[in-house]
Amino acid sequence: MTIYSSKEQLIKIAKYLSAYMRIPYFQEDSIPGKIMEKIISLVHSAEQLTTYDYVDVCREGDVGWQVKSTKVDTPLTWKRAKIPNSDEMIKESENSSVARQKLGDAIIDFCNNHAKKSLELYNLKEIGYCRLIIDGDVLIYFERLVSSRSSPNIFEKNDYQWVWSEPKKISKKEQLSALHGIDIKTQKKIFAWHGKGENQFHFSGEKYWWPHIKKPEKISEINFSADDHAMAFKLPFKKVSWGTLVGFLNNAS
Repeated sequence: MTIYSSKEQLIKIAKYLSAYMRIPYFQEDSIPGKIMEKIISLVHSAEQLTTYDYVDVCREGDVGWQVKSTKVDTPLTWKRAKIPNSDEMIKESENSSVARQKLGDAIIDFCNNHAKKSLELYNLKEIGYCRLIIDGDVLIYFERLVSSRSSPNIFEKNDYQWVWSEPKKISKKEQLSALHGIDIKTQKKIFAWHGKGENQFHFSGEKYWWPHIKKPEKISEINFSADDHAMAFKLPFKKVSWGTLVGFLNNAS
């Protein structure tokens, strides 16, 4: 079974998301990752996991999915990468390019091994990446194969070189320097590991995975990518009123 949704399944995902966004809310519009995971599990008749494994949703013995949902300008945290002996490795890396590469390689290995563990634990053939991007009143959704039995690594450590950023001042506080992973071919920043703080591993290069897809102009319109692994659609502009929702729930009970 493939990790990719059919066009009919993509349409179903869009309908679930549109329905969710019509629910009255207390805070600004967003779609939590847990909601997105539930939708993927429903559409693919799979299990939504409550673990810290790499896959968030899976059909054991078949395929699994890592699910992410953020606003368009929110930094994407791939995971918290807590590296063994990190204090010592950080100290050595500050004055040695060889030590920096060793630390960067350890971070990449850490992320790849997280996916490999899910491949083995759930006996999966493939792992897909399901991504929702909230861009104002438009939702962009895409799917990507990231790991398989024949090619388990998500990232190749030989593709990156590593440098420490300069500390930045935010208001009166100083932001600790981060270890940046730079693509050797393009010289673009792809990763930022905040190992001197809370070990967040930001994947800024994920934006290069985003599909080139025309934004729709009408609410009823869904635009699909050429390969049908991505879509974009407008959100409904009207929320269901609290009175209508409460009445519906009371009648349903």
